[in-house]
Amino acid sequence: MKINVFGFLATIILIVSLAPFSYASDPSPLQDFCVAVDDSAAPVFVNGKFCKNPNMVVADDFYFSGLNKPGNTSNAVGSNVTAVNVNQLPGLNTLGISAVRIDYAPYGLNPPHTHPRATEILVVLEGTLYVGFVTSNPANPANKNKLFTKYLNQGDVFVFPEGLIHFQFNVGKTNAIAFAGLSSQNPGVITIANAVFRSDPTINPDILAKAFQVEKNVIDTLIEAQS
Repeated sequence: MKINVFGFLATIILIVSLAPFSYASDPSPLQDFCVAVDDSAAPVFVNGKFCKNPNMVVADDFYFSGLNKPGNTSNAVGSNVTAVNVNQLPGLNTLGISAVRIDYAPYGLNPPHTHPRATEILVVLEGTLYVGFVTSNPANPANKNKLFTKYLNQGDVFVFPEGLIHFQFNVGKTNAIAFAGLSSQNPGVITIANAVFRSDPTINPDILAKAFQVEKNVIDTLIEAQS
């Protein structure tokens, strides 16, 4: 599949221009940059990563190539996330920003998940996505968590607030592509089904049965399906 070069560039520019205006959960940097390096002997340690000696920093420390390439969506959910965070791009360390490319097969799903440390702004490059997020528990326990959803087409933008459960589903018969900016160098991700039913060690099925108000055999089936 070919990507329109101008559309691709416009998407990247949009992500870069909008993301800094979102609230970043990472602290503000105290120097121009702090390129991450896996070296315990490095003299400076900031927010989880050691800083590379500034005199040794090169342009490639701020460079990543490959977001023009589609990810492999041949999996159970039919989606693939290509992340560009501090682990792939060391120059992002302390800068409070990262990006992802998300590829969706027809009817592919980026399943319900959260980013505990980041707000996400999503731009659709190709296809049509059904997206949404769920609010946190309301103050009044008699009320329900509220679901916000929207159908997005090419060029549409949607924001997922920090820490809230959200998803994207490709409703079309063709592949879909989206790019997203996140307000953290390392936003983290918790896929709800995996965290609940594929933890190691497994959460006691009796606890899950009571939490979901179902029979234990239902939980056993879900755990087995996720393993």
